[in-house]
Formats: sequence, C-alpha cells, structure tokens
Amino acid sequence: MDKLLIVDDNEDIRKQLKWGLGKEYELLMAGDAGEALSVFRKNRPRVVTLDLGLPPHEDGTEEGFRCLGEMLRIAPETKIIVITGNDDKNNALLAVQSGAYDFFQKPIDITELKVIISRAFHLRRIEEENTRLQNALVTKQVGLAGIVGQSRQMQEVFATIRKVATSEVPVLIMGESGTGKEMVAQAIHQLSLRKEAPFIAINCGAIPENLLESELFGYEKGAFTSAAGRVQGKVEFAHRGTLFLDEIGELPGNLQVKLLRFLQEKQIQRVGGREDIAVDARVVCATNINMEKAIAAGSFREDLYYRIAVISVKLPPLRERGDDIHLLANLFLKRSCDQFNKKLRGFTPAAREAIETYEWPGNVRELENRVQRAVIMTEATSLDPADLGFTDWHPGYTGTKKELTLREAKERVEREMIAATIRNHQGNVAKAAEILGISRPTLYDLMRKHGIESH
Repeated sequence: MDKLLIVDDNEDIRKQLKWGLGKEYELLMAGDAGEALSVFRKNRPRVVTLDLGLPPHEDGTEEGFRCLGEMLRIAPETKIIVITGNDDKNNALLAVQSGAYDFFQKPIDITELKVIISRAFHLRRIEEENTRLQNALVTKQVGLAGIVGQSRQMQEVFATIRKVATSEVPVLIMGESGTGKEMVAQAIHQLSLRKEAPFIAINCGAIPENLLESELFGYEKGAFTSAAGRVQGKVEFAHRGTLFLDEIGELPGNLQVKLLRFLQEKQIQRVGGREDIAVDARVVCATNINMEKAIAAGSFREDLYYRIAVISVKLPPLRERGDDIHLLANLFLKRSCDQFNKKLRGFTPAAREAIETYEWPGNVRELENRVQRAVIMTEATSLDPADLGFTDWHPGYTGTKKELTLREAKERVEREMIAATIRNHQGNVAKAAEILGISRPTLYDLMRKHGIESH
C-alpha cells in the first residue's frame, strides 16, 4: 500500500483525512515541521499533503515553506500537495513555483483531494519506472555493444551476435529499414578478433551504379577520364577488418559476380587493373528486401546469397518488440535532454499510449527522430502525442487513417481543448477549470480520462 504523509497541526483535519483516506493509503501523520521531517526521512513517502500554516507560526507560512524546501532537498522527486487557507492563493502559487506538485485550498473536500492525490501517485509511479529504465541502460543490463533491448526477440539477436562474432563466417542481417542493421554489424565487429582493425561501411543502394564498382574495388590511373591516380576501394580499406555492405540486395548483377569472386578467392582487381590483390576482410551484409523473392525474380544470384548468408540474423520490427519501445523512448528522451540542455519529466500517459499503439513504419530510427524533434520544439514539461507529431492521435490510434465515430470526434475535441487551456495557463488547473466552465474535480477526472498532465 502506498505511503501518504499528512502534515497538519489541526487534529480535527488529521482525523478527517484519516477517515477519508485510510482505506486507500498507508497514512503517516505529523503535526509540526520537526515531526514531519523525521517521519519523511524515515519513510520517504511518494506523496505528501502539507499545511503551510505550521507551529510555532500557525498564522504565517514560514515554517511550512521551510518544511517544503527541506523535503524537496532530501527527495526532490516527492509530490507535495500544499494545503492553504481559502484567501491565501498567492502563497499556494509560490509553493508550486518552489517545487510543490499542486495546492489545495481549505475547506477540504475529500472527493476533490482524492483525485489530486491519486494523480500525484500515478505520476510518481511513471517517473519511477522511467528512472528504472534509464538506470538499466546505464548499467548495460538491457543491451549489447550499444544496442538496447530486453524483449525475447532482441535477446535472441544478442545471443546470435555473441556466437558469430568470434568466427570468420559471413553474416547477413535482415530487417526493415530503421531496425538497426548497421548497429548489429558494428556489434559483431566490436566483439570480434578484428575489433582493432577498420570497420568499413558502404551502402550499395545509395551510390550510382557507374560509380559503385570503383567505390568498392578502387581504380588504377587512367582507368577512366578523371582517374588521375591510383585509388584504393572500400574492400582494400577493410583489410584485416570488417566490410559492411548495406542494402546488398541493390547490388547490380555485374558487381555480384565480382563480389562472389572476392568471397571465394579473397582477391580483387581494381578497375582498369590486372593485378590480383589479396584482401583479408570479413564480410557482413544487410538487406531490407525479401532475398528469396529477389532470387526467384532473377535480380540476385543464388550462389552469392549462400556465400553471404552462412549465418542470418533477423531483426524484429519495433512494433513487435513489446516494452522495448518504452525503453528506447526513454533512452532517446534522456539523450536529447542532455544534448539540448532541456529538463523534461517524461511522457504523458497519452503519449505513452500513442508510442505503444503506433505502427512505427520507420522503426527505431523514426522513434529517435520524433523524440529528438519533440524535445527541441516543446515548451511543456512533459511530451504529449502532439509533441511527437501525432496530431490526429486518439485512443486506439495506430497511424492509419480511419473514419471517426461521433463519440471519438467529441472526445478528441474535448481532449484538445483541455490540453490547450492547461498549456495556455502554465499548468494552473484551477484557472483552466474556470475558463472551461467546469469544476476542478470534473477537470481532474477529464484529465485522467485523456491522460493529460498539468506539469
């Protein structure tokens, strides 16, 4: 059961809160700042309700603010809800600016206070999960050689990488665009006996066909009009190291023959040359096409396929990796915040749902790009679906267009209005409720329904 610390010098109020909240939380009680800080240090509750008017200055707020500051110094992640008099709103806002999670004005309405406390615990649990995931990344418990993943599929990929890394056999990495094929190739190189030698990568689909041969195998002086001197190709540069051929399925037929000869004989000839040059390089290839269909269509040589695919590694798309998506999202958020000197709490519940349900056709690369852009552009303290580019997001959104029901359309408008109003008033829920013409408890219920955070 969650621990909730209630700090109030009024015994009647403590009894009221104990009666109203005792069944849902493990309550800790304190009547002054000294007792509150002692209980706080010992129990570290996630959430605290703090009356600013504490003895010996019950009519002032000095002791309450001292207690608030000390608690936040000890555990800045604690959600502290300050309790103030009905005519003391300025101090309540000052407390929020000083780090309090929210405020509540007397007289106490248990129903309304329950909503605020419940949201505070919910947000704290989300932040704790984010911290756990980030710590797991730091201690490298969920990755291999820079690749992050804890799903069953990725653990199988890691196991294969470990097995093949120290061998010399060619490896074919298969997977959709953006799944991290080059990172797998680099991991194989880093864990191999060739790790001190070069890792040379070339994208076979990004270089024009008339230039690709000289890029791969180099050329001799006079081989063509602009060949003013001898130039080594990528294959030679990979001597004693690893040659990574990305998008191998795009390799033209005449170069497939030359690559096959190199794999068989470990020798090449530069363009315009006749000398056989011995090259000791391990070959790792990658493709996002169906190689069996390419072979059947005659666009890829079957004998070359069996040469490059002695071992095959199949990378799963991001949508099939389960909780890895949140692990990666938090990693990219932390990296981007560090890079751009931003301080963000994390993702709103709605953003987490959008991340989880979106199809991610661009896989890990798309996720990283969306998070990085969101961190750069947002003015909020937490990322919501709109920050991530999901402007049409709604519960059940997958990224595909569909006709909305009347209910879904109403919910979308409702959510957008609430989020915009809260954002326009810097997270002031009371002001937003006034603008929207609803009570604060009603607004809190709607915020919880739509996964909207006020901070």
